[in-house]
Amino acid sequence: MHFTRFAVIGSNSFAGSAFVNRALNDGAQVIGFNRSEEGSDIFLPYKHSVNKESYTFFQADINHDFALIKDCLDEFKPEVVVDFAGQGMVAESWENPDQWYTTNIVAKVKLHDYLRKCIWLQRFIRISTPEVYGSHDTKIAESWQFNPTTPYAVSHAAVDMSLKAFHQNYGFPVVFTRFANFYGQHQQLYRIIPRTIIYALTGRKLYLHGGGTSIRAFIHAKDVADGIMRAVNTGVAGEIYHFSPQDFYTIKEVVEIICEQVGVPFCELVELAPDRAGKDKAYLMDATRAKTELGWNDSVSLTQGVNETTKWIRDNLEEINRLPLDYIHKP
Repeated sequence: MHFTRFAVIGSNSFAGSAFVNRALNDGAQVIGFNRSEEGSDIFLPYKHSVNKESYTFFQADINHDFALIKDCLDEFKPEVVVDFAGQGMVAESWENPDQWYTTNIVAKVKLHDYLRKCIWLQRFIRISTPEVYGSHDTKIAESWQFNPTTPYAVSHAAVDMSLKAFHQNYGFPVVFTRFANFYGQHQQLYRIIPRTIIYALTGRKLYLHGGGTSIRAFIHAKDVADGIMRAVNTGVAGEIYHFSPQDFYTIKEVVEIICEQVGVPFCELVELAPDRAGKDKAYLMDATRAKTELGWNDSVSLTQGVNETTKWIRDNLEEINRLPLDYIHKP
């Protein structure tokens, strides 16, 4: 199937903006919603799309501006809704768990209950997380049981279960997607890869929580957007698809790759720090289903992606140095 009308919720997010860019480049008409204004162009790749005139942005908060979002969707009538919105930080979710549950569960269920009545909706793409499974040292299949260990993960598991019930009871056309750690050009500066590059380039000390022993896979934004588009066009409603490279790294190994590329000794950049509360040891997803059923494959290696991200940071370092590098929580 080929769709041409998309609504993207959380369109200013890293993965959201990458998908908006992909959809525009594919010739689609797109509307986007985000609670914050668009901000600097360096974080929004779609600003450089030759089809950028096919995109309309609305500043709207899913908690407080639902009527506006609903009116815009009713008028535009998108065939596909892709949802990236939500409170997204793991450690911070312990400080105000009610905010994570309000945004990631209550507001989302209100949205889903509205959308299930919309005859124009043909696909709803749920962007979920492997953290719903908890920590595992073997590859996780889509059929594994949930075992969330943080308020952030609990909120994702809860709305995933709600959507499953909506699919079973109403035939709601949800396709579930779960991704390895996002990275690439245009990413928020507080994430581990851009933060490490910035600190290495500017002579700051990087605090490596827990010694960097946690194991992760890292998926480039281009491969994220491609995975979502494949889920849109050929994914089966009610099914779950994992998207992850098959190479896994400790956080320390990722930092070492960056140090080698930038030319800064690891020992000069890094200082060890205590681990964050509730941090899982490993998320190792099996992406066989996405590869065999959707024809997806990761195309950007971590080394190549880090190189591209480093170039993006070097090219924009003057502006980046004027921006905050730490996560700023917005209730």
